[in-house]
Amino acid sequence: MSDSNPLLLDKQLCFSLYATSLAMTQVYKPLLEPLGLTYPQYLVLLILWEQDGLGLKDIAARLGQKPGALTPVIKRMEAEGLISRSRSSADERLLEIRLSEHGRSLREKALQVNACAASHCNAAIPELMDLKERLDVLRRALQGE
Repeated sequence: MSDSNPLLLDKQLCFSLYATSLAMTQVYKPLLEPLGLTYPQYLVLLILWEQDGLGLKDIAARLGQKPGALTPVIKRMEAEGLISRSRSSADERLLEIRLSEHGRSLREKALQVNACAASHCNAAIPELMDLKERLDVLRRALQGE
């Protein structure tokens, strides 16, 4: 096959993004294991550490997922004592997710996880932040924002 073949796997942006995402989650896996967290649980906690008491729909939107796809993760987190779920007092149709004391306590340990994950990237923090910003621009473009 010719190197100019546009269908070569190594020429696909989608594959580079996919493979990099898999590699990044594999970096996080052993870092999160001592905390008893999966990567999706970690992402939910990041959102709740930023703003506790969000609705399921809000968390799902921040993660770019449908609420139904996130429900099993949320239920597991509640069973593990990381969060609590309750109906909003303002609107009973809304389900609010709040951190438990245990969920709040993991925040400090997560700072170490974040630093360790960054060190695996073999790049300076400003380079990583630039890459993140460029990926954010790409994601927004793909989502039509």
